[in-house]
Amino acid sequence: MTSAVTPSALDAEQLAPRLNRRLIAQALKDDACLNATFIGQERAREALTFGLAIKAKGYNLYVMGEPATGRFTLVRDYLEREAARLPSPDDWCYIANLEDDREPMLLRLGAAEARRFLRSMQTLIDDLLATFPAAFDNPGYQRKKSAIAREYDLLYDKAIDSVERYASANDVAMVEKNGNISFSPMRDGKAITDSEFATLDDTARQYYYDLVDDLENRLTESLISLPVWQRQNSDKLRQLNRDTAENGIRPLLKSLEHTYANNLGILKYLRQLRTHLTDTIVALLVEEAKEDKPDELDRRDYLEELYLPNVLVSHKIDAGAPIIYEPNPTYQNLFGRIEYTNVHGSVFTNYRMIRPGALHRANGGYLMLDVDQLIEQPYVWDTLKLAIKSGTLKMDLPQQDIGMVNAITLNPQPMDLNIKVILLGSRDLYYTLQDYDDEFDELFRVLVDFDPEIPMVRQALFDFIGKVRQHAHAIGLTEISSGAMARLVQYSLRMAEHREKLSAHIAEILELVSEAAYFCMKSQQTTLHNTHIETALQAKKRRTGRVSQTLLDDIKEGHVLIETQGTAVGQVNGLTVLEVGDTAFGTPARITSTVYAGANGVVDIEREVELGQPIHSKGVMLLTGYLGNKYAQHFPLTLSANIALEQSYGHIDGDSASLGELVALISALTGIPALQSLAITGSINQYGEVQAVGGVNEKIEGFFDLCQHRGLTGEQGVIIPHSNTVNLVLDSGVIDAVKRGQFHIYTVKTVDDAITLLMQQDAGVLNSKGRYPKNSINYHAVNRLYNIALIVNGGEE
Repeated sequence: MTSAVTPSALDAEQLAPRLNRRLIAQALKDDACLNATFIGQERAREALTFGLAIKAKGYNLYVMGEPATGRFTLVRDYLEREAARLPSPDDWCYIANLEDDREPMLLRLGAAEARRFLRSMQTLIDDLLATFPAAFDNPGYQRKKSAIAREYDLLYDKAIDSVERYASANDVAMVEKNGNISFSPMRDGKAITDSEFATLDDTARQYYYDLVDDLENRLTESLISLPVWQRQNSDKLRQLNRDTAENGIRPLLKSLEHTYANNLGILKYLRQLRTHLTDTIVALLVEEAKEDKPDELDRRDYLEELYLPNVLVSHKIDAGAPIIYEPNPTYQNLFGRIEYTNVHGSVFTNYRMIRPGALHRANGGYLMLDVDQLIEQPYVWDTLKLAIKSGTLKMDLPQQDIGMVNAITLNPQPMDLNIKVILLGSRDLYYTLQDYDDEFDELFRVLVDFDPEIPMVRQALFDFIGKVRQHAHAIGLTEISSGAMARLVQYSLRMAEHREKLSAHIAEILELVSEAAYFCMKSQQTTLHNTHIETALQAKKRRTGRVSQTLLDDIKEGHVLIETQGTAVGQVNGLTVLEVGDTAFGTPARITSTVYAGANGVVDIEREVELGQPIHSKGVMLLTGYLGNKYAQHFPLTLSANIALEQSYGHIDGDSASLGELVALISALTGIPALQSLAITGSINQYGEVQAVGGVNEKIEGFFDLCQHRGLTGEQGVIIPHSNTVNLVLDSGVIDAVKRGQFHIYTVKTVDDAITLLMQQDAGVLNSKGRYPKNSINYHAVNRLYNIALIVNGGEE
């Protein structure tokens, strides 16, 4: 017969990592590590380098990882180094389409050229205002204008002169007053009055009536060409104005054409501008409006509104490629918007009211987006994919998005798009997009996968210390002591729950440094020491520890029943971990089990009342598989058992209680009491192998705090899976108690190891005849199950 070996407790040296203080001291003196961008993450670094370097279409990037791992900062730092080596992209500006003002034209200019073109157009407007209307006050212009007026006057005078001579020959005076011509009879060379005309006889009066009618007919015939003369006069005057305006404008535009001789887009625009500008100058500055003639300020605003370019995107020559992060990727924030104003009750817009979006600003460079924010916005995801696929950016706003169903809007010319889009998101969302969006893999071919944990090799340690030193200098600290840095490294290992891996959540480490710096500066020091780190940790624990303290107080006061001494049948102390906000803490929980004759199987009370989540329920269901495999090879497994996590009123998930539940079940089945001075955690498989669980450090410390409050007896401790040994990064209080022999931490590989420890009796190993040793735990379990099977089957018969 072979008996089970009782597992031994871990030594204090096995409860926390052993840090290489020499390497930490070297890293604190090595200024080269201050240039660290990535901490570890070799896979992500390689993927990022590949994704940014490859120019093929569709090789955009998806940065996958947990939030607060520093992925944004790390990617941003890497992008800045890459972008600095690239040339600055082109500038873009919208100009008025002089043929169709609803379709503004897009100009592509070299870096820094858009602002230069804007200044050139502002200078043109200044020159126009200086040239006009002064050019129309020129004596040469005035002479030509007078000559045109005289030509018209001569025709007019000649037309009415013959009528006037005929009237005079017939003793009738022609009177012209306020542009009106009338006729009056004469006597003795003077026009007669109305009273004198009334004294004439009927024959004389009729004579004059007939004569005046004849004169008016003659006058009408003479002036029949007057509208033609007036039109010709207006045409000549207008042509004079145009010629004068063109003569003033031509040298101004010639200068611009010479300046931008290499830009076909600007040359084409300037050629269109010549005719349009002439018409504008004539209408604005020459044709006088009697009462509402605009002053110089109004004229300037009018010309700027018509001709100044709308600089959409401008870059400095040596700025490198742009890196744009859009935290709120709404449709308009990404693709731009067209603004509107109210003019006399009507909605109005023009090309100068076009505003750029993040894609415009990032064109020629990199655009970073949070994908979880992106997909929540209407129209955005599909429009972004279309822009990436087509390589063009069209400002086509959905009417529902701008809230103006019938408003007249613009149709700006599309922009050529050359951009790398970098999405930052979770793993779940990445695989969801892969499953449900066929275009996702086509457009985002490069996965940049950030590990949540980083192996603590020499380079990773140096990079970690370098990032901490960078942050410390940025917030005003001059130095970090070796002890403080060692504590930060240990804290990172604790966050990763691994003695040989750092946590990728660098943001939390830097947050701790900032909080410790507060206490450091409060004590009027500029060197960060370990005491400041510990003070910051204790302060944070107190700020966020109300819930954990309340639970511990409930146990202390007896509201929650937890025993830390003695033994009990069907009852063990399980270890649980609770997460509230950004804090996690462990707390013990009583697990109980009852067994009786019946055929209901193992009933999970938590599942029955819908408090048990799927993974927890799976763990309980595995118990039946273990019992059947272990004990019921020669008879049917028949029993009724209930298992419960006592005084649990919320949802329970995870299978870390399955080992404790099995021990409680075996204790109830065999009637052998289990120690209450030990708490246990671990999951099992159907073969009785104990598997690792999460939150092992918090679970141990939660039970330790209770035992310490009640007084350490030297018999108390915890049982954890052997595979969790590498995850132990415990507080110094637990380690010191273990050193003194007041607290113990056992590791187990099998269920037999756990029941041997908790029930203080050999579990028993099958002999060559397939039987367990008498009085072993497994022996009692087989017998009890066999007896229950007999009772149940006998009852059925």
